[in-house]
Amino acid sequence: MRLRVQRSIVVGLISSAGAAAWTTWAEPARAQCVDEELKQELVGGRHYRGVQDRLFTKAFRHEISGMAGYYGADLYSSNWVLGGAYTFHFSEDLGLEASVQFTRFRSDITDSYERRYPQIQIDERTDKPGRLYFGHLIWSFAYGKFRWFGGSTNRFDFNAAVGAGITDDTTSRGITGSFGLGTKLYFGKYFGVRADVRDHILRETFVGEDHLVNDIVVTIGPSIFVP
Repeated sequence: MRLRVQRSIVVGLISSAGAAAWTTWAEPARAQCVDEELKQELVGGRHYRGVQDRLFTKAFRHEISGMAGYYGADLYSSNWVLGGAYTFHFSEDLGLEASVQFTRFRSDITDSYERRYPQIQIDERTDKPGRLYFGHLIWSFAYGKFRWFGGSTNRFDFNAAVGAGITDDTTSRGITGSFGLGTKLYFGKYFGVRADVRDHILRETFVGEDHLVNDIVVTIGPSIFVP
C-alpha cells in the first residue's frame, strides 16, 4: 500500500512538472507567433502608406514658365502683362526664379489734364512700354493632392515668393521690392499650371513728384519641367 501511494505521488509530480514545462515553452512560442503576425501587419501597412513614389518631384529640376495676366498700377492705368520665368529647384521646398515681363505704362490723368488745359502740354509721355526684371526665392510651404471625379490623381502646392528687381518704365527710381503668393498644379511628370500674385513696391517720379507705390501683378500660365 505504501509503495502504491509513493508511486502515485511520483507520477503526480512528474505530470505537474511536465505540464509546467509545456506551459512555459508554449506561451513564449504563442507570443512570438502573435508578435510576428503583428509585425508583418504593421510592416505591410507602412509599406502601403509610406514608400509609394511621389506623384511629382521638383528637386534638381528646371522649370520654364509662360506668364500672362493683369498689371494693376498705383499711378498708371491698369494694363496687361506678358512674360516668362526660369526656375531652378534645388530641393522640393526651395527654388530660385528669374523672370522678365512686358507691359505698357499709360495714365488717363495726363490725357484728361491736357484736354482740360490745352495750352499746357506735358512733355513726359505716359503711354510707353515697360519691362520688369526680377529674381525671387520661392518657398513651397504646403502640398496636397486631389482626384478628378474618381479618375487620375494630381498634386498641387502653395508657395511664397520674396525678391527684388528693376521696373524699367523711365519713371521708377532704385530697386523694386517684391513679395507674393502662388500655387502650382501638376499634371503628369513634366507639365504644370501656375498662378501668382505679386506686390511690387517701388518709388516713381510722376509729373515732377516722387511717390512710393504698390503695384499688383496677377499672372497665370503653363510650366514645363526638365529633365
